[in-house]
Amino acid sequence: MKILTFSGSTPTEALKKARLTVGEDAMLIETRELQKKSLGKPALYEIVVGIDESNIKAKVPKKRSLRNQNSIAKESKDVLYNISKAARQISEIAKTTTNMDSDDAHIDHDNVQNNNDGTLSEIKNEISKLSDKVRLIQNMFWEEKSETITPAIPSEFAQIYKMALQSGMNTNHLNEMMRLSLEHMPLKMRENSQTVQRYFKSLLRKIIPVRMENNLSVGKKKIMMLVGPTGAGKTTSIAKLAARYSYLLEKKYKVGLIVLDTYRIGAVEQLMQYARMMKLAIETVVDPPEFSLALDSLQYCDYILIDTMGSSPYDKEKLKKLYDCLNSNTTQNSIDVVLVLPSSIKYEDLMITYKNFSTLNIDTLMFTKLDETKGFGNIFSLVYETKKPISYFSVGQEVPEDLVVASSDFLVDCLLHGLNGSKI
Repeated sequence: MKILTFSGSTPTEALKKARLTVGEDAMLIETRELQKKSLGKPALYEIVVGIDESNIKAKVPKKRSLRNQNSIAKESKDVLYNISKAARQISEIAKTTTNMDSDDAHIDHDNVQNNNDGTLSEIKNEISKLSDKVRLIQNMFWEEKSETITPAIPSEFAQIYKMALQSGMNTNHLNEMMRLSLEHMPLKMRENSQTVQRYFKSLLRKIIPVRMENNLSVGKKKIMMLVGPTGAGKTTSIAKLAARYSYLLEKKYKVGLIVLDTYRIGAVEQLMQYARMMKLAIETVVDPPEFSLALDSLQYCDYILIDTMGSSPYDKEKLKKLYDCLNSNTTQNSIDVVLVLPSSIKYEDLMITYKNFSTLNIDTLMFTKLDETKGFGNIFSLVYETKKPISYFSVGQEVPEDLVVASSDFLVDCLLHGLNGSKI
């Protein structure tokens, strides 16, 4: 194999020079930053490519006058056109091969079948390679136009970088993921975008913490308080959890409800209606001393679910009232505090909300309204930053169907393919 180097002001420009000089058979081995961009000086990058010497032909373009030179962008469009043309030619070959099957029916069937299987397999492989090269060039154009993309991202990572960035993931977190991938990903796996995507998905899955849903041990009970901003969907989530624990699991648990949200009459009535339908005990609380009494009255329940008043992250008075209720717990059971957050708001707002509610000692996170957004990178960034596990996702308004027990696979699929492309 012959090793060649090419340089340019961006990795993309250097790669284009390599493609135009040695053709499409070149394999990218390494990308290096030789000179950082500074005042009056452009950045300088160098790529190292390898090519089988038997495939090297006189591909160096003849020198042209400055007047007749084409821009690199024009050359790249020609390359894209040639690849598309080659793909059409391969399709024609496939059609011809199919026609030959019927025309030569008198030839020994087994021999023809074996030959055609091999030919079609080779054609499929070539089409797959060409398709990947087309995607690579398309993403190189996107990379060149983007102002936020990190220049050091190799071209074969451009597609996955674009998908993650457009999902709403924090740029710093995404760049850290890219750094880890570049450090640990085997060079052999960088040959096409599919293997890059598989590796990146595996990395994301390992980083996302989740709280597994376990059956309660005999004699044990669980108390959960759902807190969060106004309109996050706490009351509907309480109803979904109550239906799940009392009807949908293998064991039918006894569930009790406590309502702290006496400010919103509608919310109290809604939860009471759910309680009547599911035949659940329900208590309403106004002051912290009443909260302890309500817990005592529901001690026979396996699960006690607490709905709280919606609160602005900046409303310190309401947050203090929730804190006082938690401190008034005189039972032998601790209270799991679940921060309920709408997935439809940007990462910066999620982070501000988390920091203000963190005074309540958050145990897990629950994300709602996944059906109202197309980007899920904000969820990943919050979890990555806070290291708090996710317990549940709410994917719609239906009770109890639209509740998903959290898994890293589900979130990664949502992030890269959207809610409809995930495996619920």
